[in-house]
Amino acid sequence: MSFAVISIVSFFIVLSVMVLVHELGHFIFCKLFGVRVETFSLGFPPRLFGIKYGETDYCIGALPFGGYVKMSGETPGSETTGDPGELNSHPRWQRMLIAVAGPFANFVLAFLLMAGFFMMHNEVPVYTEGPAVLDVTPPNSPAGRAGLASGDRIVRFDKDTNPDWEQITERAALNANSTVAITVQRNVNGRTKEFSTELFLADPTRGDDFEIESLGLIPKVQSGPLIVEDVMAGDPAAKAGMRAGDAIVSVNGQTVHNVLSIIAVLNEAGSKPATLVLNRSGHEFSVTAQPIWADFSGETPGYRLGFAAAPPPFRVEQLPLAKAIRQSVQFNVRNSGYILDMLGRLVSHHAAVMQQISGPIGIARATGEAAEAHGLEPIIGLSALISLNLGIMNLLPIPILDGGMILLLVIEGALRRDLKQEFKERVYQVAFVMLILIFAFVMVNDVSKLNLFSRLKP
Repeated sequence: MSFAVISIVSFFIVLSVMVLVHELGHFIFCKLFGVRVETFSLGFPPRLFGIKYGETDYCIGALPFGGYVKMSGETPGSETTGDPGELNSHPRWQRMLIAVAGPFANFVLAFLLMAGFFMMHNEVPVYTEGPAVLDVTPPNSPAGRAGLASGDRIVRFDKDTNPDWEQITERAALNANSTVAITVQRNVNGRTKEFSTELFLADPTRGDDFEIESLGLIPKVQSGPLIVEDVMAGDPAAKAGMRAGDAIVSVNGQTVHNVLSIIAVLNEAGSKPATLVLNRSGHEFSVTAQPIWADFSGETPGYRLGFAAAPPPFRVEQLPLAKAIRQSVQFNVRNSGYILDMLGRLVSHHAAVMQQISGPIGIARATGEAAEAHGLEPIIGLSALISLNLGIMNLLPIPILDGGMILLLVIEGALRRDLKQEFKERVYQVAFVMLILIFAFVMVNDVSKLNLFSRLKP
């Protein structure tokens, strides 16, 4: 089966599930409050086929990019008749809950997908359980100022002897904002020697999420070089000629095995161009890239090149329910932050973000790649992200969307009276035109990136 067919089929399957869950959220709360549902549709009109059961027409629409639940009396311009089955006959708080229920269902789906995945298939990097060896150590970091260097193996950290990275992270979190003793083994002129010093752990607020890398303790995650998995169009890596499948041997003369090491080297050099040694099909060569400053929600600000690296070697384990729930919450909170950050940059007319927005074509390509990939993680992770996106986007305060309905209800609650139907009609018309223009922009952006697809594949 061709990649195009896989992309189209997987896109419609994933999107249909996301939309079905979203509309089920609305539908369940309508039934809960006694609001009559006239139509439950996957896809938009014209109606292709369906079945009428009770008072509801369950159908499939010809336009597959969404779905809707049509409630009695919700159409802008319709007057309230006093029928208890009409939406407008119900208190505002009930109408708000009905509006929130759709996005909430998407959030629940994203949470359940990832919790179930972590219970079945949690990938644990191999380096976390082996000897704790340092990769690049930034000179201006606490570790660098303590005298630690690249290649050092930590043989004692506070009270732990021969600790692995998980033990070091836990011990650092316990001793945050204090000084601990640390001993490392270092290869000097072919001989292994031990070196002891003290390290100040300057991060008092992280707890279980303590970032050991903030101290300059960057783990060596693999013995071989990093492999480039994807390159972001228009970013420095792509402009320098980097391709998926390239192995990164060194950056500015420093051997690197961790993405965090590359970021540390770039930050150390500031805004200066970076020299990278790459290995492509056994041939080594150098390229120069101009890093860009990035400040994304949930990430430490710093210089970036714009590429994704293949994950380090890992083993698979099944997490107990409590840990799976925590992992799922962390995944969804972190990625919700990224989505909100991107929306903020979009509002501020950040050109780079606007160029990276993907619509149906981009999502279809991503779902196709996830469906072709080995294992369940890519397709489950992508489905969770799409569900999060759908939930967050529908909460935006734009009329026609759920967030717009909530906003109008809040305004009416503050005014203690309903807004005029003529005013609501005009607001919905303007919002509809805006959404069409946004959709057109996204589609044009999608099509303009089609010629890059073959170049981004390994």
